[in-house]
Amino acid sequence: MDEIEDEAPDPQEQLFHNNVREQIIFMIFFIVLYLASFALLKKFKRRGREDYYSTDEDEIMVYRISTWLCTFSLAVSIGAVLLLPFSIISNEVLILYPKSYYVKWLNSSLIQGLWNYVFLFSNISLFVFLPFAYLFIESEGFFGHRKGLMARIQETLIVLGLLATALLGMTYVIFALVHKDKSSIQTLLNLWSYHLPFLYSCISFLGVLMLLVCTPLGFVRLFDVTGRYLIKPQFLHDIDEEYHAYALEEECLRRRLKSSQVTGKSYIYPTPMSIRHRKSTNDDKLFKLSNGQLQSALGLKLTEIEAKRRLLDKQRQTSSFRRNLLYPVSVILLIGLTAVTVFMVIRNTVELLIGIKALPLSSRQFTLGITSLSTLGPIGALVEIILILYLIVTSSIGLYSSPPMSWIRPRAKSTPFNLIIGNCALILILSSALPLLSKILGITNFDLLGDFGSIEWLGNFQIVFMYNLVFATATTLCIANNFTVKVRRELYARLVENYMLLSNYVSFLN
Repeated sequence: MDEIEDEAPDPQEQLFHNNVREQIIFMIFFIVLYLASFALLKKFKRRGREDYYSTDEDEIMVYRISTWLCTFSLAVSIGAVLLLPFSIISNEVLILYPKSYYVKWLNSSLIQGLWNYVFLFSNISLFVFLPFAYLFIESEGFFGHRKGLMARIQETLIVLGLLATALLGMTYVIFALVHKDKSSIQTLLNLWSYHLPFLYSCISFLGVLMLLVCTPLGFVRLFDVTGRYLIKPQFLHDIDEEYHAYALEEECLRRRLKSSQVTGKSYIYPTPMSIRHRKSTNDDKLFKLSNGQLQSALGLKLTEIEAKRRLLDKQRQTSSFRRNLLYPVSVILLIGLTAVTVFMVIRNTVELLIGIKALPLSSRQFTLGITSLSTLGPIGALVEIILILYLIVTSSIGLYSSPPMSWIRPRAKSTPFNLIIGNCALILILSSALPLLSKILGITNFDLLGDFGSIEWLGNFQIVFMYNLVFATATTLCIANNFTVKVRRELYARLVENYMLLSNYVSFLN
């Protein structure tokens, strides 16, 4: 009996070992994300003399510390994106292999801790690290004090403290207006339980609204991106013949441009064959131009022909398999993913209206490995993961393809550091709102764990229902408009042409 009692594991010791194991897993997971984020930032940040090759050691240290903070925030953003996929995979693996020794480290405590860490680090990155990084690179030290790294740190901390005081004051005022029954001196002093969760709730609501605008736009833009990077098939067309025709026209335009620059002639003769046989009358204006206008128009026309000739050259050098199969399959896949997403959102909207589906607000503890949350089992879980990743890709494309965001769009090796910080903040807001979006739209039935599931507005039926309705409507209209815009333009042109012919005929009869 004594030997059996000695061999029995101590609960406290077992709890300690489990905690150590989870912290090691979290550390390894975060180190991998940090290294990936650092490589991504290195690809986009500008390597200018004023930022990274300065001879001032303090300046180098300032940008180095700010880079660390931005990398940390970007790693947290990637972790927020992977929260639901990792949790869904863990649940399905435990269902398939419940007694396997190699997956015992996957448990509810590990997943719950991961959600809690991501929520905590998201708040710290959004409200502390990124503002500190921006203020740090803009600081110079207070006037009259000795310049140096510590002076810049002091100025940054003081300005950050003033900014935090103003932000918390605004949060308290908004909280008092929204929750009149909870506003008191006790709630004013209890920041961690009332005001900070309310502040993050407002930020998450802003992120979900951004996703509402960016995701339908991203569905449309993704088709354009696919057409830009993949070669479109040209059925019933002789690509070689078209290529040689554009090559001859390019050479003809080059000679005409050179002749107009040397001789200063204000006309083109003979008429280009490609222009003569085209229906468009825009090129006819080219014959009425003179001097500098003629040369400018010829230069623009030459640039257009060069672009078409390069595209045809790329198409004819691409194998017929890639040209005729890869692009159609990609478009069909995108259409299928978009259709499945819209279908799931419509189904979720109907279930919310009927009362079958519960609101996404959840505070109960979830135990992994009990049952599959998808009706199709592992296949359904795989579809959910693909749709979640598809949503973050489309929302990112929609965000950076919108005209107001063109000035902040990151560019390889040429993005200033202040724009790096702004992009990290935007990506953090969007990625932190992705679990909320997936749960609101009914993409997954996995509960929002930790503080993600206790955000108050998730329990508002009007907000959740209207969000689903607006999302489904906006996505459907955007996709329908994208695929029917050319047909509508052609129909409008034919109607105008027929109307003009009819008007001329009536005028002739009169």
